[in-house]
Amino acid sequence: MAAVNSGSDSQPAKHQEVGHKSLLQSDALYQYILETSVYPREPEPMKELREVTAKHPWNLMTTSADEGQFLNMLLKLINAKNTMEIGVYTGYSLLSTALALPDDGKVILALDINRENYEIGLPIIQKAGVAHKIDFREGPALPLLDEMIKDEKFHGSFDFIFVDADKDNYLNYHKRLIDLVKIGGVIGYDNTLWNGSLVAPADAPLRKYVRYYRDFVLELNKALAADTRVEICQLPVGDGITLCRRVG
Repeated sequence: MAAVNSGSDSQPAKHQEVGHKSLLQSDALYQYILETSVYPREPEPMKELREVTAKHPWNLMTTSADEGQFLNMLLKLINAKNTMEIGVYTGYSLLSTALALPDDGKVILALDINRENYEIGLPIIQKAGVAHKIDFREGPALPLLDEMIKDEKFHGSFDFIFVDADKDNYLNYHKRLIDLVKIGGVIGYDNTLWNGSLVAPADAPLRKYVRYYRDFVLELNKALAADTRVEICQLPVGDGITLCRRVG
């Protein structure tokens, strides 16, 4: 989800409610983080893509600027070279990944059902000089993952996998991705705190889509906590991200 700064350079705008799913209690504190640590270090192509995405009617789907910065740092810390992303939208997190990979990094396998959205960000990705690192595949991810599982050359071949897609399939993805990520590699699941709704009373007034997917996210969190094949760390960055480091 993106945070949008629509003001002039001299007068930073207050954080807008465009894609705002920060779990911080204070908007002012979140704005402080953005203006102090995120926006000043945000690469120009990512800023441009964030601002373009903010004008799209589905902008709530995008990765926030602070989460994009976090992913970029994480990939550098683990020296990732071969990555996968399930759920691309306009490509903000994808661009963050591509910029983090070294020049000899392998192709990012990017999967999404909607190429039209990806093409909104593609000119900016091309201008950033990292389009050659991306192999975009349009269509449902599960059939392709099933094909990859059949080929042992893909087993344990990915350093990092980021999932920000259909929450009702997160567990289905996990069952397959655990074989594709290497021992010591990381899978990141986005939106695992789901608008803070996971602890809301059963009768709480929630948006229809939030209520529908809440049980799937709860099920995922429970399954990951019990999965001895991974070490996990759930962070309140953006809408919540759970990192799973494969150990077995």
